[in-house]
Amino acid sequence: MRKFNLILFACTFTLLPLWATAQIDGEVVKPRSGTFLLRNATVVTVNKGILSNTSVLISEGNITAIGENISSTDAEIIDCSGKYIYPGMFDGGTKLGMVEINSVAETNDNAELGNVTPNMQALTTINPNAVAIPVTRVSGVTTTLAVPSGGLFPGTAALINLNGYTPDQMYAGFKGVVMNFPSSARRSTRDRRSDDDIKKDAETAMKNINELWQRATMFQSFREAEAELDYYPEMEHLSKAVSGELPLLIEVNAAKDITNTLEWLADKPNVRAILTGVAEGWRVADKIAAAGIPVITGPMLSIPTRESDRYDAAYTNPGKLLAAGVKVGLRTNDTENVRNLPFNAGFAAAYGMGKDEALKAVTLVPAEIFGVADRLGSIEQGKSATLFVSDGDPFETKTQILHVFIDGYKIPMTNRHIQLYQEFLERDPGLVK
Repeated sequence: MRKFNLILFACTFTLLPLWATAQIDGEVVKPRSGTFLLRNATVVTVNKGILSNTSVLISEGNITAIGENISSTDAEIIDCSGKYIYPGMFDGGTKLGMVEINSVAETNDNAELGNVTPNMQALTTINPNAVAIPVTRVSGVTTTLAVPSGGLFPGTAALINLNGYTPDQMYAGFKGVVMNFPSSARRSTRDRRSDDDIKKDAETAMKNINELWQRATMFQSFREAEAELDYYPEMEHLSKAVSGELPLLIEVNAAKDITNTLEWLADKPNVRAILTGVAEGWRVADKIAAAGIPVITGPMLSIPTRESDRYDAAYTNPGKLLAAGVKVGLRTNDTENVRNLPFNAGFAAAYGMGKDEALKAVTLVPAEIFGVADRLGSIEQGKSATLFVSDGDPFETKTQILHVFIDGYKIPMTNRHIQLYQEFLERDPGLVK
């Protein structure tokens, strides 16, 4: 079995460059920069309304002009009449680029050994040639948060744009320490622990977190005093969350655990907390709003957390959080199906969030939460040209994404799925008898 896995692993990575490289009509097509004039579109700016019959000029990676009568002698003209321009969409939590094949351990690089590894960097694990990246970005999803998984402090998440030859080229300007808050709920339907055992495990984990936090707080005080310290990378990195130098992304889902998280944070004013997951946030939305902590929730394409809940509990969760006054971004929490982010947002829109707010939840709001709204999240002059052109509402399955730009690079509109579709659509020479 081990020999088979190693062979499969070798074959997989032999094929990766073939699928990661865009080929159109047999020619290799790479993302390319330049000056582009997207002419006569309906521009959905997100924060400044919808502009009809408007053109967008892209130059040197940025949006350099927006208006009705824009001209450029050296621009490549792209006619967008009857089409729409949207800012690129954010997925606020994925394993994209960190996991290639779930069933092959050698291709999974999202978790480190150990329970406390906050110094482990998700950015260094990103595979820019991951097959699922081109699949994702041609769906209008241009920016994702790579989140490590594992123990209490599994590592540091990183925001990436889905274009580049190296992880550093893909880095989009945000990192945050990840914390898995101890859960008082069952891990799954197969969790056979007794109620007492679940309670004891949660209490033990909470004790460990408090001890680690106290140690990191002490380490931070030594750092501020410029004391000479032994090499202790775990505490050095965790102390950055203690001081607020790095945000703390707290994964928590059950209502009781969310309440416990808010109580735990109450005496930690320096912590820049972001709650992630928050599946039962709707049950305690008023408490989250009162705490003023932003939320990245999802997936929406999910079943209820309790058998007694309505079928649409996951669908309505973002809308209820928003109605309570919580700042809400969305995520898929997926790997190969991050491309379904628009449909997660579509469900949130249909079940109480509304289309405009759902669009903000995958564009401007996560950009604000991650501190990159000066560059991403809306169509504005001076911002990064990270956007897409579609023939309709991106939340609808019938809509086609026609062009994608990431930091001004025009992305080839092809991927492994499209290549396979084209290969078998018209078989030539076909079956010869």
